[in-house]
Amino acid sequence: MANVKRDAVKQAWEETDFPLVCETCLGDNPYVRMTKEEHGKKCKVCENPFTVYAWQAGTKGRLKRVEICRACAQAKNVCQVCIYDLQYGLPVKVRDKVLREAGSSSAIAAVPQSMANRAWYTAQQDRMLAQGQTMVDNTNELAHAQLREMARMEPRYERNLAKLCSFFARGECNRGDSCPFRHELPKDRNDPMSKQNTKDRFFGTSDPVANKILGRKRRHEEERVKSDENEGYDKARATLYLRFQGDEPYPSLDEMLVRDQFYSFGEILSVRAQPDKGQAFVEYSQPEAAELAIAAMNRKELSGRPIYCSWARAPKRGEGHLPSNSIEQEESSTGAPAVVRPVAPPGGFVKKKDVPKFTAVVPRPSGRVSSNVPRPAGSVPSAGMAVAKRATGSVEPYYPSADPSRLGTKTAPTSDL
Repeated sequence: MANVKRDAVKQAWEETDFPLVCETCLGDNPYVRMTKEEHGKKCKVCENPFTVYAWQAGTKGRLKRVEICRACAQAKNVCQVCIYDLQYGLPVKVRDKVLREAGSSSAIAAVPQSMANRAWYTAQQDRMLAQGQTMVDNTNELAHAQLREMARMEPRYERNLAKLCSFFARGECNRGDSCPFRHELPKDRNDPMSKQNTKDRFFGTSDPVANKILGRKRRHEEERVKSDENEGYDKARATLYLRFQGDEPYPSLDEMLVRDQFYSFGEILSVRAQPDKGQAFVEYSQPEAAELAIAAMNRKELSGRPIYCSWARAPKRGEGHLPSNSIEQEESSTGAPAVVRPVAPPGGFVKKKDVPKFTAVVPRPSGRVSSNVPRPAGSVPSAGMAVAKRATGSVEPYYPSADPSRLGTKTAPTSDL
């Protein structure tokens, strides 16, 4: 009964047995000795006192301690020290942006910022965690594949190095080798990386590390799009391109091997393998399946060698390089919008019957029609119009989308009557 918290304010104070940290923050030393201090300081997010753990991060690392409480770290699934995602090793702002763009917004934890709402959220979270549930939904496959491609899970122990000595920068440090700080001059005093805030990093509002990662990704996409535009190519609708990385000789590559690796992402229409070049093209029925396959299989191993996956390129249709079966457009002299004409087949337009044209003369009925004769609802076409329509051979325009042979079917097209 001695551990019972009698004060109502102290009920929110946290007591834990072990911190929630990542491998990088633990350091390269497999034997870690930690110091524990109950209610050592306030959390930098919720401002509730919590249990503070401190340790030396590796043989050459500095003394590190937890910065936020375990409840806040579990709400965002982040490390209590560096506030990076524990599953992908990315900042919260980068992870949430990828989840939002991939259609998995329900997997983002919206932690309230006010004290009362955050207390209610923490109580609900503890209750659901005790039942084996979570406050957010699971991540969809596309978002998981994109985050796994961007993941930085390898330990980055250089983040554990000691901070720079401010006295050495001013030329006033007299400790020498016994100084616990690094004797290096700062590269740039206005570097935004040196101005980081724990609360902003937790909520993903103003994180310079996340802005640097997103900026590098955006520049890479812009360069790729610009390169495709300069070369005159555009992205295919639902076809991906894969090739082995490295030089020849390439491993064996056939259609069955490619299908076995890519069938789980969606329905495959065709596979074209080129073993001599170490590359292949996979065409899906839906663009979403191709996008998921690219995100999941890029830089993964196939036959013992990593592969590169990207969208296949389709040639653009410019005005001066229209193919023979393209849609013809012409603009009237009055400035009216261009008229789109259907594409004609190689044999020209198809007629149902070769019936000679003639003018049908139909005599008008004499006398007046009795009003007692019932008529069907709606207007009744005249007899002369019906006879003229049957006499004239109707011309059917040719649409590529209505041609069975253009859709890849195996059946022979039926002959027109």
